[in-house]
Amino acid sequence: MTTLVIGAVLVLVLLFSVVLYNRLVRARNLVEEAWSGIDVQLKRRTDLIPNLVETVRGYVQHERGVLEEVTAQRTRTLQASSVEEREQAERGLGRALGALFAVAENYPDLKANQNFLELQQALADIENEIQLARRYYNGTVRDLNILVESFPSNLFASLFGFRKARFLEIEEGERAVPKVSFS
Repeated sequence: MTTLVIGAVLVLVLLFSVVLYNRLVRARNLVEEAWSGIDVQLKRRTDLIPNLVETVRGYVQHERGVLEEVTAQRTRTLQASSVEEREQAERGLGRALGALFAVAENYPDLKANQNFLELQQALADIENEIQLARRYYNGTVRDLNILVESFPSNLFASLFGFRKARFLEIEEGERAVPKVSFS
């Protein structure tokens, strides 16, 4: 009888372990999937920038430094490999795009250019998608981190090498959300 009880307890412990392990794996995969969603949106944003720079270049010949900074920051985002590097690169790109749009404000012909307006709108749409993807990513990171830190799943997390993930924290003020003006 006692061996039956011990066997049942061992089976329950084993089942509990499998369930916890699977929850940790699922949480880690959701974080990776969410990062992939952010990466896609950031790539769309990065791909749009050369068209934007070329459109602006035709109007602002003497603002070369601003255009070069946007291009350099775009290159940094393409080379970033970790969440931390990407976060820093995106901050720099956001500041550079902000400067680009500030320069564009001084050129009424540029602000009225249909191609420029369409690019601004596309960039604004992508920024909204990035914000949504970032919220989803940070939610999945939160869920994984709770599992990694809370008892008893933290015992299994450390045993199987699960680690906390890093939140993506790009300040909203650092993003260059373009203001589209039709005046």
